[in-house]
Amino acid sequence: MKKVAVVFWSGTGNTEAMARAVAKGAQAAGAGAELITASQFGPDDVAKYDAIAFGCPAMGSEQLEDSEFEPMFDSVKGSLAGKSIALFGSYGWGDCEWMRNWEDDCRAAGAVLACESVTANDAPDGEAEEACKALGAALA
Repeated sequence: MKKVAVVFWSGTGNTEAMARAVAKGAQAAGAGAELITASQFGPDDVAKYDAIAFGCPAMGSEQLEDSEFEPMFDSVKGSLAGKSIALFGSYGWGDCEWMRNWEDDCRAAGAVLACESVTANDAPDGEAEEACKALGAALA
């Protein structure tokens, strides 16, 4: 059974709802999935999982949350080469530039994006929830 980590940061609960849907999708596809907050994940944890879903909302001027999530992600980025990952997050404005930049950063680090990233404008609707479940299944 594959082990999938769903690592996220959520300020309003929107990205956490997405993380829960990702975990459900991975579990439905036969993987073990673990929800982990950004503050609980570090470089030593990367090797424990077959695949990792990272979730973070857009903050400020379309950037990753910078007090917990971005420092964690920067610390694990060097361990992601060849690792199957997927990205998700919510936003309230803009055109998802933060997600495109994040995807480029992951590719530059050698990570393998297992599927298209999922974004939700504010709280995830039914379509976004289904896309999150599909993201989890793709990692499984």
